[in-house]
Amino acid sequence: MKYVCLLMGLIFVGQLFLGYGQERILIFTKTTGYRHKSIPKGVETVTKLLKAEKIIPVHSEDANYFSTDSLRQFAAVIFLNTSGSVLNEQQKVAFQNFIRLGKGYMGVHAASDTEFEWPWYGELVGGYFTQHPPVQEAKIEVVDRTHAATEHLQDVWWHKDEWYDFKNIQPGLHILMTLDEQSYEGGTMGKFHPIAWFREFDGGRSFYTALGHTEESYDEVYFQKHLIGGIKYVLGR
Repeated sequence: MKYVCLLMGLIFVGQLFLGYGQERILIFTKTTGYRHKSIPKGVETVTKLLKAEKIIPVHSEDANYFSTDSLRQFAAVIFLNTSGSVLNEQQKVAFQNFIRLGKGYMGVHAASDTEFEWPWYGELVGGYFTQHPPVQEAKIEVVDRTHAATEHLQDVWWHKDEWYDFKNIQPGLHILMTLDEQSYEGGTMGKFHPIAWFREFDGGRSFYTALGHTEESYDEVYFQKHLIGGIKYVLGR
């Protein structure tokens, strides 16, 4: 373990030297449950979006990044289609402290299918995945167009994706978009079906979007702008 910590420290110092003064974001894609085949495409897209904003992306599936020393180099962490239990107890404490220092968290799609046994994470992400019907087009109703993640959208956005249902939707979320369950088959939440939201939580900022299952979605300009808007929010821009 001490050699792992030493290696992480050397990586940290090297990244500071190469990108002094620039914000860094960790793109975390560890899975212990279902693994999305769109993860490489998602990482590629988010990496390009971050670089265009002069943000340094660091992609890893190594949970050893979740230590106090390693996390201090980052302004935010993106859980991109993570699944299952991905952090041990020490790593959870480090992540909590990271958020409490005012840092950012962004969850994409299966981030809500992650850490079901950790109540703090459930509050951070804002709700847990329960089920989904087959991939299909659906009508998204954009209920807040004042946010950086939605200001480019019209009131209605037709989009093809895998539509999650949720449980334990947290109070106090600022809902950005909802689904019209009459526009597709298989939804079970009824009239109130949030699909993207944000909140301030435990000292930091949290943003979640349930979009991002398919590889094709990452090529869509509207979705790319949705993602970078969420990133800007969690960075406090």
